[in-house]
Amino acid sequence: MGVEIKLTDKEFPVSPVFIDFLHRHIEEKEFDTTWFNQLSESLVPTKAAEKRESAVALAPQILQHPTGQQAIYRCYELFTALLTGVPEKLRILQERYKFICVVGCPRHGGSYLTKQLFLALGMDAEKVPNVIAHDGFPESAPFEFKESHNSATVMTQSMAEYLAMVELYFASSRMVNNRIVVPKKATKAAYNGAFFNTVFGPQTEYIITLRHPIAACISTYEKSTGYPVDGKFKARGNIEEWMRRDNIFNGEDVNTLNEKDYFDTYLRYWEQYHYALALTGLPQSKSWTIVSYGGERMQTLAKSFFTRFKSKGTPDEFKIFDKRDRHQEWRKKAESAVNRVTDVSHTVGLTFPRDEIMECW
Repeated sequence: MGVEIKLTDKEFPVSPVFIDFLHRHIEEKEFDTTWFNQLSESLVPTKAAEKRESAVALAPQILQHPTGQQAIYRCYELFTALLTGVPEKLRILQERYKFICVVGCPRHGGSYLTKQLFLALGMDAEKVPNVIAHDGFPESAPFEFKESHNSATVMTQSMAEYLAMVELYFASSRMVNNRIVVPKKATKAAYNGAFFNTVFGPQTEYIITLRHPIAACISTYEKSTGYPVDGKFKARGNIEEWMRRDNIFNGEDVNTLNEKDYFDTYLRYWEQYHYALALTGLPQSKSWTIVSYGGERMQTLAKSFFTRFKSKGTPDEFKIFDKRDRHQEWRKKAESAVNRVTDVSHTVGLTFPRDEIMECW
């Protein structure tokens, strides 16, 4: 007995992010390029509804343009290959592109290193679109299944869209050792490491950024309009929304989360993120570079990019702000979490530079 299953763009419409990218690419309009400005403490509002409305309005125009048609077709071709298992489609991509992924919790220095990679490759980092450079896309998260949403298929389709965008954006980029180098800040790769490893291929390099949870928590709440007056958790921006989501995924009661201490919520997010980083398959790659947050360490690594890619420029200064005297009351909890993550990392054969992290930058 034969069974025929038909899935169309009704079940899997292209994302507003993809439509916006194609529109700007075709019309040669400026992209949203705010990703590199990580010193700003302003909270960037999410405009999901506005983006959806814009995508609906622009979709017919994109579908009538040959470049738009080709890119959307290519996206669905890759999506089908990922859904059904066609390694040959990925092999062709992997032979042309070399991905260098910067992976780590938010506010761990990854944006700085990603920017320096683009600069070392001779690209104007401040003109690289958010969707190409930064960690919002492709989507990857702890598994969730609900009405009209399956996080596994969302991840798969967004990866296909990202690859189609890479082919357009890097079409005329110079080769380095017979491959086009594609830097990517890939915070979300930690959640589904084996998937990212499989798609990007064995030549991919991963730069893992690590930071003490107290310093990272301070940086997170400073990015989110400040420490809550009552010290309780609130989801005000993207990072705190990820904190909320991950805490719930790992068993926290959704109804009482806002009653939880802010640092306890952050620390649980930080700890579980590092377990995912170690345990979901990313370490299958043998090309890992681990860097702990710190001025000299970050700038030394950035300088190595410029040497490697024979750039005549110099890396930006890595600006660091000393937070070591703040929130001493959090120290004991933080140290326990760092110790647990160290033990788990060592259990699976990974280096975790505890002493550097405990410097608490």
